[in-house]
Amino acid sequence: MANVEQVQPRKGPSLAVQGAMLLLVTAAAIGVGWMSGGYLKGADAPKSVTAAPENDGKATKPAEAQQPGAGPTLIELAPITTNIASPADTWIRMEVSVVYDAPQPPALAEDIHQDLLAYVRTLKMHQIEGASGYQHLKADLDERASIRSQGHVKQVLIRTLLLE
Repeated sequence: MANVEQVQPRKGPSLAVQGAMLLLVTAAAIGVGWMSGGYLKGADAPKSVTAAPENDGKATKPAEAQQPGAGPTLIELAPITTNIASPADTWIRMEVSVVYDAPQPPALAEDIHQDLLAYVRTLKMHQIEGASGYQHLKADLDERASIRSQGHVKQVLIRTLLLE
């Protein structure tokens, strides 16, 4: 008769050891996530601003109604709706606001609006496709508005951009 060695199956780590290791790895992941979140938030991150108790339930004043000379002023321009250069049957609707360094006359906002309208009419679809196209469009709008206002426009904020 042949000698048959009986091979006993090798047992793995116990269930208690596996559970302890799972808890240890989970705790480490939570700790690393908390630490990296604190690092990414940093000390320079803006804090949450709560409304003052005297302003609860009251409507806020629009930026145009603020005190003159009070710093940056936000002005909403009329919506720009027109067709773009190519393809000619594509329409664009864009709502923008401009941020002035100080209050400016209303005629300047109308001049900026007309200049942006003339620029948008020259756009081609491939120029504004994707994230980089949007960034180029925003940079061009910022530059044109700043030139038209002789440097008084600090930023153009695109609130809505719709192509149809």
